[in-house]
Amino acid sequence: MLNMNTFQKILTLFIGIGAVGGAVMMWVDPTGATWGGEPLLELMRAKMPWPDVFFKDFVWSGFALLAVNGLTQLGAAWLLFKNHPLAQWAVLACGIILMLWIVVEWWAWGFNPISNIYFAFGLIEAVSAGIGLHKNKVKVEDAFDGMTKDSKQ
Repeated sequence: MLNMNTFQKILTLFIGIGAVGGAVMMWVDPTGATWGGEPLLELMRAKMPWPDVFFKDFVWSGFALLAVNGLTQLGAAWLLFKNHPLAQWAVLACGIILMLWIVVEWWAWGFNPISNIYFAFGLIEAVSAGIGLHKNKVKVEDAFDGMTKDSKQ
């Protein structure tokens, strides 16, 4: 049976690698023509701030996706692999960040199956991290105490 830690590693890697792939896709074809993104770009131009700066193409969106969901998820996965004391906090943060990202997508584009699925992924991450924190009775102060003790040795 798959334990919680392994499940979280798989989920954070899946989301993180997917975000990196999505960012690369946006940079390779910033118009969105080859992957069907042109209608989404028009919706973002209509609703997002500074459309002439950030939404003339998908280049900035690719950087945002990489920074907000790619690097954070991969960082959380790395912490999980290292059994770091802050790993569950990182997964919780990633789940919340992903859900907030999807709420912005819903506002800009409306509900769609992919966004709905990724919102569920964020919720699953947040709930699983909450369970992990509760089960291990991890407090953020304790996690930082463990880091300072390790660095002094």
